[in-house]
Amino acid sequence: MASIVGIVPVILFLLAALALSISVRRRSRSGAGFVNDYFIGSRSLGAFVLAMTTIATYGSVSSFVGGPGQAWTIGWGWVYMAAVQVTALFVLYGIMGKKMALVSRKLNAVTVIDVLRARYRSDALAIVAALVIVVFFGTTMIAQFVGGAKLFAAVTGYSYLTGLVLFGLAVVIFTTIGGFKGVAVTDALCGIAMLVGIFVLAGGILHAGGGWDNLMATIERNHPEMMEPLSGGHMPYGLYFTQWLIVGIFTFCLPQSAVRTMGFRDAKSLRCAMVLGTVIIGAMLIGCTALGTMSAGVLTDDISAYGSIDNIIPTAIVSTLPPWLAGVAIIGPIAASISTVSSLLIAASSAIVKDIWIHYGSRAGKTASDRTIEVSSQAATLGIGFVVFVLAVTPPAVIWQINMFAFGGLETAFCWVFLGALFWRRANKYGALLSMVGGTAAYCVCMALGIKLFGLHQITIGLTVALLLMVVGSLAFKDRECSHLPVFFGESSRSDL
Repeated sequence: MASIVGIVPVILFLLAALALSISVRRRSRSGAGFVNDYFIGSRSLGAFVLAMTTIATYGSVSSFVGGPGQAWTIGWGWVYMAAVQVTALFVLYGIMGKKMALVSRKLNAVTVIDVLRARYRSDALAIVAALVIVVFFGTTMIAQFVGGAKLFAAVTGYSYLTGLVLFGLAVVIFTTIGGFKGVAVTDALCGIAMLVGIFVLAGGILHAGGGWDNLMATIERNHPEMMEPLSGGHMPYGLYFTQWLIVGIFTFCLPQSAVRTMGFRDAKSLRCAMVLGTVIIGAMLIGCTALGTMSAGVLTDDISAYGSIDNIIPTAIVSTLPPWLAGVAIIGPIAASISTVSSLLIAASSAIVKDIWIHYGSRAGKTASDRTIEVSSQAATLGIGFVVFVLAVTPPAVIWQINMFAFGGLETAFCWVFLGALFWRRANKYGALLSMVGGTAAYCVCMALGIKLFGLHQITIGLTVALLLMVVGSLAFKDRECSHLPVFFGESSRSDL
């Protein structure tokens, strides 16, 4: 039965996010021009907002629904695997942070494709990168819409379509209006909401299960293998290894995360964000996954009673919390969905407007006014969001698998291209183009056909092929267009940031 009490906290949160986004957008207009304001926030993010927007972008709805649902099935082994996520911000800021910021400032680049185009001097690579971003971001956004709407329907009793319309349209509208800085600040609000949701649900599960000791005793009695690191064979070492690659080590090359290293204010903000963000992301994502295992002490029926693992957390919320607190608890996963979608929308629209339309217009001698760029950018954001919304009306099956597919595709496409651009002088456009196209194609074909080596996830094939093609292409073909190499490999003073 539909609950008015349960929907009120969600509506209030969405209204607050919308108001905040509009307010930030109005106050953030600077003399840097619309492109710098809308797509990179005039490089003015402080430590807290930088940390929270990166965490909120990285922590999607699958972190709150699919991942914990899998932990309910497997046990603490899945939580130990998820622990690698604590390294995500440390690796991102440590590898990409300062170098990407310095280079992007010298080039006046506002997107990651701007940086790649300048380094490799290749329009073909820029177009392929834009297409990869739009396709995989679109896939990820569909999963976010579906996850948020399913959760909303399960907890409040309203229909899936009602939930999809309510927060789907809200996030598209406030992203369209707010731009990069509006998204970053509302991401910070979403990150706080995620933490609140985790603590509320943890309290509900502990209360319903009779305390920690009783919860663990129930799990050990019903499923003793869930208390083991290998979970009775359900968590082999190969799964640990490949999942650590996908959700930990190689997340530094996700474009939606890399672009955040171009938007912070100064080196002090970066250092503080690294420390603060590492602590918060650990508490948030490890804690959230642990809720799934804890739920096994309360939800003790077979999976057939719940439909799918995506229904575990919604069922735990409904079963352990009163309606008004359930409404508060679902704000966390809905906030995760909103923050991920908003960040991907900005990046996808920038790939179309800034990296393709504006670039080719300027090459043809046509300079668009700020007003024309503003209307076009917001129209692109709105259009992409609407397409994703329509595709999400018929929901796919398992959310976390969709998310992992998109993560793997983006990491395969951009990992060696980014590293080559920033840290290898011999890298050139031939190697980069071969790496992105060949690696992504190998990954997608292997995923579609179920091809694996040694039982490992297909990302190992994609990354290996991409690396080999990067090295072979760069060494076999000479590229004499290296006018920007001093920008990438010259000496940089500390005063630059």
